[in-house]
Amino acid sequence: MTNPILSNWTTPFEIAPFNAISDDDFAPALEQAMQAHNAEIDAIADNPDAPTFANTVEALEAAGEQMDKVLSVFFTVAGADSNPAREELQRDFSPKLAAHFSGISSNKVLFQRLADLWSRKEDLNLTDEQARVLMLTHRGFVRAGAALEGEKDARMQDIKARLASLGTSFTQNLLADERDWYMELSKNDLEGLPAFVVDTARAAGQEKGVKGPVVTLSRSLIVPFLQFSPRRDLREKAYRAWAARGANGGETDNRNISAEILQLREERAKLLGYDSFAGFKLETEMARTPDKVRDLLMQVWGPAKSRADADAEILTQMMQEDGVNGPLEAWDWRYYAEKRRKAEHDLDEAALKPYLQLDRMIEAAFACANRLFGLEFTPLDVPLYHADCRAWEVTRNGQHIAVFIGDYFARGSKRSGAWCSAMRSQAKFPKVQAPVVINVCNFAKGDPALLSYDDARTLFHEFGHALHQMLSDVTYESISGTSVARDFVELPSQLYEHWLEVPEVLAEFATHAETGEAMPQEMLEKVLKAANFDQGFQTVEYVASALVDLAFHDGDAPADPMAKQAEVLSQIGMPQAIGMRHATPHFAHVFAGDGYSAGYYSYMWSEVMDADAFAAFEEAGGAFDPERAKALEENILSTGGSREAEELYLAFRGRLPGVEALLKGRGLIAA
Repeated sequence: MTNPILSNWTTPFEIAPFNAISDDDFAPALEQAMQAHNAEIDAIADNPDAPTFANTVEALEAAGEQMDKVLSVFFTVAGADSNPAREELQRDFSPKLAAHFSGISSNKVLFQRLADLWSRKEDLNLTDEQARVLMLTHRGFVRAGAALEGEKDARMQDIKARLASLGTSFTQNLLADERDWYMELSKNDLEGLPAFVVDTARAAGQEKGVKGPVVTLSRSLIVPFLQFSPRRDLREKAYRAWAARGANGGETDNRNISAEILQLREERAKLLGYDSFAGFKLETEMARTPDKVRDLLMQVWGPAKSRADADAEILTQMMQEDGVNGPLEAWDWRYYAEKRRKAEHDLDEAALKPYLQLDRMIEAAFACANRLFGLEFTPLDVPLYHADCRAWEVTRNGQHIAVFIGDYFARGSKRSGAWCSAMRSQAKFPKVQAPVVINVCNFAKGDPALLSYDDARTLFHEFGHALHQMLSDVTYESISGTSVARDFVELPSQLYEHWLEVPEVLAEFATHAETGEAMPQEMLEKVLKAANFDQGFQTVEYVASALVDLAFHDGDAPADPMAKQAEVLSQIGMPQAIGMRHATPHFAHVFAGDGYSAGYYSYMWSEVMDADAFAAFEEAGGAFDPERAKALEENILSTGGSREAEELYLAFRGRLPGVEALLKGRGLIAA
């Protein structure tokens, strides 16, 4: 019987047939796919004909179709709907996949074919896109260790396998800590909480099998609890549990894992001839060097810390007026900041939230994409991996563009955070294929589901990533969509957030869940005026995490990452009442895999550009200026990694921005 994962998918738009796939199918499918992929690689390497772009580089692009099927389905469900069987499979798959891909990148015969092509690149009559793919493929092999020999080569394979296993363990430990902790709330504990927080807590209790309401470590629940609960003792208990994820001792503790990961990354970089892992990692990014990253972060740190220190004095005074003596603590900040926001901006999150319905915010994201790029979204009735998921066909002028899947609600089986991935990326070779793109979020469930303003911004952010995938228009999958420099990949997502704050968008789509009435003009003005509220806090918690990440990877790996973290925070004068956005034991961006390692700064690097890029619209005909939208699609959203990121931005904007646009955008310096 054919494994449903490897069969020909006859579903609409060849979406994975989730209703036919069981957990028992994954292991045999992976084994078969790896064998098929190895046979394809051997055929390329052992080809008796002289190397050509077609028989080597394009052949590599065409190889691995079965692997793509298995991995796209498995990692989608492993991240968004895990269970014990899938977690065990992930632990088993990690070293196997690391060995498999290491075997390809260390194939000396294959690498010699690429090296031969690289040495003759000027004589191959390649298109610009082909030349780019050749360069990236050759560079990728070199950076993976293809040129290493003997003991160094063997050691590199061991390091990759161990890092893959450690990253999986880190992720699963964090998921376990987030899934297992909850705090039951009595009737008295609910005092002072808005109805939407109580409803969310009750829904969380149902999911945990508890009769009453609970607080969990889901951001969509714990943050509003910290904002609104007048019970300082409960806020402290909840915050300490949130901050302690991955550092609770026992089997799920991530501290030793993070130390080993850092040591192995340093060894890996030095095997390749680099002084540090940061030097290795940043070589291919826009920033290029650790010094440039540190310079950007410190330019932002000073104004952000000054703002946060000034805010802390005000919040401390408010706390003392409540009769609470002693210093402002991390579990106090959000509570008093919310009270201050209500006092200074007359803006109450509890009053605002009914206007931010999930369904209406999805409509808003779609409507902006329609006005900017002509995209239309039609609901699809297809089997997906969880009942919470929804799907849409994306078209333009009647032509199929993509399938978009949204998985928006928090649940215990889903890792925290929000992300976008492509279950299938756009390409024209070896066959034309349209993308299947998924946004995964962790919003609180409700009837109707209501978002915080930060949640709504997250929805727009992830949809910006989705647009980068859906509007991709390149030949080769390896440079499709978001296959760009890490410090450029956040530009489309962070740029799209700006459309949430366009007054006419909120005026149309921010409608009350019960009355259906549009957000009152007075409230709309308050929302936009308060958009930069508490930016000192938000910027400090982010930049602190980015500076710690950089310090971990720039120089010798610390034997004790927690001590190094404390050292960095002390050096920069981290305010006592603000915690890192991601402390080391739950810093999944950095330790779940290599993606954002030495690269967490990239959100801020991209923000320097996104503030400037949206200004281009404002300087032209406004947020929906058709010429700017066309330029954005042609130069950034459709081009993937077909050219250097700096070149793409220059083509769109004509110049590179300075950090001032970011500081002004965050309200940290005067506009």
